Amino acid sequence: FYTVIFFVGCILMIFQIEIFRNTIIDLFIPISIITGVTIFSFVFDFKNYKNTHKYVGIGKYIYPIINYIVGFGFTICSIFMIINYYFANYPKKTESYEIVDRTSLPARLGRYGSKKQPVFTINYKGKRKELVFYSTFYEGMNTYRFVEFEIRQGFFGFDIIENKKLKK
Repeated sequence: FYTVIFFVGCILMIFQIEIFRNTIIDLFIPISIITGVTIFSFVFDFKNYKNTHKYVGIGKYIYPIINYIVGFGFTICSIFMIINYYFANYPKKTESYEIVDRTSLPARLGRYGSKKQPVFTINYKGKRKELVFYSTFYEGMNTYRFVEFEIRQGFFGFDIIENKKLKK
């Protein structure tokens, strides 16, 4: 059971990162959900985990905590993010924001070689939000001045960014 939950949490973590990139939400909220679920799981399930797995020493506490963080914490947080994203309101509105900062993600080895992805920072209603774009925009990243996208309100009230476009 714990192994399956752990791998489900790992897979959902990948989706959660992609959804987080397109959601206007403070990092504090997902971290709080993961931490809260981890503590709750540890308090109410540690005896069962200890009886299922016979670890000794510090591993007796480290392995269950890792399992609770990834298996339970990331799973519940991913469900929260997925519900906010996929059950969002559909009236969309188009907005444009000035780019205030530029950076890039490190190059990743891929099918077509190593490519850097540009990251543009905007001020969205008083909050800084980093938007990641495809590596094809990296070469001309300094020529773009604005980001235009469609916004819709998520199920839990956190805005969702769709159809991002760079403007000069």
